[in-house]
Amino acid sequence: MLWVVAWGLGVALAVGLAAQHEVDELLDESLYATAMVLAHAIDRVDLESIDDKPLPASEDGEFAWQLVNGGDRMLARSSNAPQLAWHKVHTPGFSDVSAWRVFGVATGREGRLLYVAHTAQERREARGEVIQSAVLAALSIGLIGQAWLRLRVRRELEVLDVLSNRLAGHDPLAGHALGTADRAELAPVHRAIDDLGQRLARRVAHERAFASHAAHALRTPLAGMDAQLAVALRESPAELQPRLQRVRDASGRLQRVVRSLLDLFRVGAEVHRAPVELKALIAHLPVEGLEVTVEGPAHLDVDADLVAAALANLLDNALRYGARQVRASVPAPGVVRLDDDGRGCTPERRRDLRAALAAQHYDGGTGLGLMLADLVARAHGGSVSLPDVDSGFSVALALGDGAAPGP
Repeated sequence: MLWVVAWGLGVALAVGLAAQHEVDELLDESLYATAMVLAHAIDRVDLESIDDKPLPASEDGEFAWQLVNGGDRMLARSSNAPQLAWHKVHTPGFSDVSAWRVFGVATGREGRLLYVAHTAQERREARGEVIQSAVLAALSIGLIGQAWLRLRVRRELEVLDVLSNRLAGHDPLAGHALGTADRAELAPVHRAIDDLGQRLARRVAHERAFASHAAHALRTPLAGMDAQLAVALRESPAELQPRLQRVRDASGRLQRVVRSLLDLFRVGAEVHRAPVELKALIAHLPVEGLEVTVEGPAHLDVDADLVAAALANLLDNALRYGARQVRASVPAPGVVRLDDDGRGCTPERRRDLRAALAAQHYDGGTGLGLMLADLVARAHGGSVSLPDVDSGFSVALALGDGAAPGP
C-alpha cells in the first residue's frame, strides 16, 4: 500500500509542476493578447479629452494597466492600477515588479508605453485552482488505474491459484496426471510436473521394492549369525568368550544399522497412527546396557513401528556416548523426550546439530540416529529439537497430533 501512495504522490507532483508551467504560460499569453488589444484601442483615443480620473478597470478586475510617456509620467491608468508607474524607465516585454506580473508594449505615438499587469495573488490563485484540479484528476486516474491493474493481475494469477490447488492434492504415486492446463502457456509446466511425478513415482517404487527384498535378504542371515554366536558363546572355552561376545555385540550393532537403513525407506510412506503406551513401546527395544525409565503417563497416538525405530537409534546413540541411564517422558501431548547421563556435547556442537536438523542437512552432520529420528518426526508432522541440559544429552521428538487419551 505504501508504494501505491508514493507512486500517487510522485505522479501528483509531476502533474503539479507541469500544470504550474502551463498556467504561467497561459497567463503570460493572456497578458500579451490583452496588451495588444488595449494598445490598438488607445492609439485611437484622444487622451486630452480624458480627465485626470482613472479609467474604470475591466468588469472582473482581472487586468490592470498604465499608459506612460517619457519614462514614468502617467498619462492614464485603470482604477485598479497603482498611481506610480511600474517602471521609471521604459521596460517593454515581461517583468516582475513587486506583487505584479507586467508586460510592456509601445503604442507607437509620442513614445508612449502601455503596461498591462496581473497581480501575483491572482496568478497564485489561478495556478492553485488549476494545479488542484490537475492533481485530483491525476490521483483519480491513478487510483482507477491501480484498481484496474490489480484486477487484471488477480485475474491473470487465478490460473496459478488453480495450479497450486491441483498440486496440493496431486499424488504422483497414485498414477494420476495433473490434468489439462487452463492456459496454453501453462501446458509446458503441466507436462514438466507430470514427467517429474512419473520419475519420482518410479524411483519410490524401486526403493520400496529394494527395501522389501533387502529386509528378507539381510535380516535372515544376520539373525542366523547372532544365533550361531549365541551357541558358540555357550560352548566355547572361557578364554574365548570375551572375544566372541565382542563379535556378537558388533553383529547386534550391524543388525540395528541395517534395520535403521531399511526403516528409512518406510519414512516416506503413509503414517499409520494408533494408540500406544511409551513404556510398552520401549520394552520391546534392544537396549542392552541401558537402564530406561519411563516417567508419568505416556499415552501416544503414533505409528508405533516408525517411532520404535527412531527411539532404538536414539538409545543406541546414548549407549555409544557413554550413557548408562535414560529417562523417557512425554512432557507435552505428542512429544517424546529422552534424557541420558552420557558425555553429551558442547554448546557449539549442539548449535551445529540444531542448524543441520532445521535445514535437513543430514550429510555428515547429524549421524544416522538423529537423521532417522528427524525424518520420523517430520513424517508425523513434527520435528526433532535438542533442549539445553547441564549434563548428558537430551532430544525431543514432536510427533504432530500424537496425543492419545488415557485409559
